[in-house]
Amino acid sequence: MAYQRLTAAKVRTAGPGVYPDGLGLYLCVSDSGSKSWIYRFSWQGRRPEMGLGSLIDVSLADAREAALEARRQVKAGINPIDAKRASKSAGVAGKTFGDAADAFFAAKQSEYSNAKYREMTRLALTRTVAAIRPLPVDRVDTEAVLSVLRPLWLETPKTARRVREKIEAVLDYASVHKLREGDNPARWRGHLEHLLPRHDKRANGHHAALPYKDAPGFFAQLGGVEGVAPRALEFTILTAARTGEALGAQWAEFDFDEKLWVIPKGRMKGAKEHRVPLIPRVLEILEEMQRHRVSDYVFPGRNRGQPLSHIAMAHVIRRMGVEGVTVHGFRSTFRDWCGDCTKFPRDVAESALAHSIRSEVEAAYRRGDALQKRRELMDAWADYLGTQHE
Repeated sequence: MAYQRLTAAKVRTAGPGVYPDGLGLYLCVSDSGSKSWIYRFSWQGRRPEMGLGSLIDVSLADAREAALEARRQVKAGINPIDAKRASKSAGVAGKTFGDAADAFFAAKQSEYSNAKYREMTRLALTRTVAAIRPLPVDRVDTEAVLSVLRPLWLETPKTARRVREKIEAVLDYASVHKLREGDNPARWRGHLEHLLPRHDKRANGHHAALPYKDAPGFFAQLGGVEGVAPRALEFTILTAARTGEALGAQWAEFDFDEKLWVIPKGRMKGAKEHRVPLIPRVLEILEEMQRHRVSDYVFPGRNRGQPLSHIAMAHVIRRMGVEGVTVHGFRSTFRDWCGDCTKFPRDVAESALAHSIRSEVEAAYRRGDALQKRRELMDAWADYLGTQHE
């Protein structure tokens, strides 16, 4: 389905009528010339319309953001119209889950000495649980909690467990502050353990990877999928980056003259600055994202000022009909290809993955980061992905 059909000029000059932007968002222009936004969606066999406000108050970018947020609620099994009404009534009768989550984070953030963990917690309580933030905190039930956890549970087990713990903590906080009563629907023992499958304890150590012989075919298919998430996935595979490194990429980290992406140590797992050579296809992706830039993040999310959700790329893989493969697993695909199909030294491949060198002797011998050799390696990786192999 095409989306973002409207432009600022089209919105400004549109005459009476209804104009689709895509993904359920419409611009409505009355005979008198007044302009407003609506979101249409499917709900229990009906096609209700949700008003998003007048063009005077809501810009095209804001309307898209609001429509995407409503769409996410529909996917989570929440009627956005009901959620909006409940949120308004909560302003008088109580607090929303988002209010409680923000208050909880404000009260606890001084305890998070690790800046990376503090940021992970903030994102978990804003972006990851965005679908239930508008709900009154005293109405958050088991199904609402499951609507957040189910998409994550098997794809990113570690993240899913952390999010569950955070939701449970917020709801406990709300109970202590007399914002809700009753059992905590996010409790694991004796409750969610009977509704969600247990995670394999090995899940944290190994991520399902696509065999490298299948990677060119997958990559060719991926190139035909439009959107921010597919380009983010393509970028992630071509750079062999971790998901968080790619989605957290900001424009200030790129040196286009030197064709380098410099990831600061604060965003790296090993707390060490990492330089990534930018090969031609990666530069093309960046140029494409630059033309539609709306944020400091290269791959912007639905919420203003936030990066793309970490599950967005996993959804792309599933929509392509590929099962049992994770985004992180492509790093293993890359490493297997390096070892089996190239003559590049092991330390060059490990450096491309930003892995630390375990051998003290090898680490002392290789003081640099093998940037030029890594540029050649990543060029070879891109060539491999761009060629169909039997």
